[in-house]
Amino acid sequence: MNIVVCLKQIIDYEIPPRAFRIDRQKKKPAMPDASLVIGPFDENALEVALQLREKAGGGRITAVSMGPESAIEALRKALAVTADEAVLLSDPAFSDLDPFGTARVLGAAIKKLGGADLVLTGRQSGDWDAGQVGQLLAEELGAPCVNFAFRAEPGGDGRVRLYKETPGGAEILEAGTPVVATVTNAETNQLRLAKVRDLMAANRKPVPTWSAADLGLDPAALAAGRIEVLDLYVPTYDARCEFVTGETPEDKASALARRLVELKLV
Repeated sequence: MNIVVCLKQIIDYEIPPRAFRIDRQKKKPAMPDASLVIGPFDENALEVALQLREKAGGGRITAVSMGPESAIEALRKALAVTADEAVLLSDPAFSDLDPFGTARVLGAAIKKLGGADLVLTGRQSGDWDAGQVGQLLAEELGAPCVNFAFRAEPGGDGRVRLYKETPGGAEILEAGTPVVATVTNAETNQLRLAKVRDLMAANRKPVPTWSAADLGLDPAALAAGRIEVLDLYVPTYDARCEFVTGETPEDKASALARRLVELKLV
């Protein structure tokens, strides 16, 4: 089975909130020294692909990431957990694309790879949380899309069996290929740790970089996005703290009740 996993490199989502900074003029985060990681749901998607290859007794996993040159580190992590190949999509024309443009670039890359039986993405990115690229990518590829999958197994007659999270539990679906699935987190799909020998091999493996020209895409057409960010800022709140006093717990409770009424909170 030929599997493509789409990964996005993002600012470490575990940095303290007080360290988060935004450039309001550029409408993007402004933390040049922040550590970069693979988005959490993309890691889940990668683990689902690795488990499926093991259950199928073989197959090929290609990791694809669109971003700056630094995104090659995300791809090397995928190679270190034994993805077979990796491709970086990097071009000035790919900067600040909306989900429509991102899906178009990823779709062109997958077609250049010769297509895939299964394409896996995270259910949403770990930074913008738009949750749209997977579905739009399926449209680009002319394939069905299964959302909120958390496990995949070989199905009958070359099909793939997908376990999908639902409000009441889970559904089990069998889909013909090609198919796109967006992956959510579960206890069973936390990304494994890389072995030392695989880390060393990943650093030696070539990772090709494809530009808009390599994919046959028009940069001007990509720039005509459908979504415009009007503003980006860290919300501020007016926080105050008051202490109620009283000789007894009953006095304190009464004082608190009176103050809540004064503030029109009750």
